[in-house]
Amino acid sequence: QLVESGGGSVQAGGSLRLSCVASGYQYTLIFMGWFRQAPGKGREGVAAISGTGTKQYSESVQGRFTISRDMDKNNVYLQMNDLKPEDTGVYYCAALEGGAWIPLEEDGYRYWGQGTQVTVS
Repeated sequence: QLVESGGGSVQAGGSLRLSCVASGYQYTLIFMGWFRQAPGKGREGVAAISGTGTKQYSESVQGRFTISRDMDKNNVYLQMNDLKPEDTGVYYCAALEGGAWIPLEEDGYRYWGQGTQVTVS
């Protein structure tokens, strides 16, 4: 399972660091990503990282968010700086053990966490 943590309420311009801890997997989760869903909207890809360290970001967070991972533990992190009200939403961790990777598309992942709320005012 994937378990997210680190969400909360912050003022615009503030920072948060999200963590996603994976457990129960007997193999490396090669591809991992972060998605978010704002109220009344669909889920969108925010950031993704491969096993070789290749990263991809959505245009809306480029330069403000940084994704990183601990390959040994199958964990992934999202450092969010200069947060804006439009960053508000539920943030989900996603993972795929291998195969074809579509970094910022929901269909590109097999495993999902339950989400953590981020509110920026």
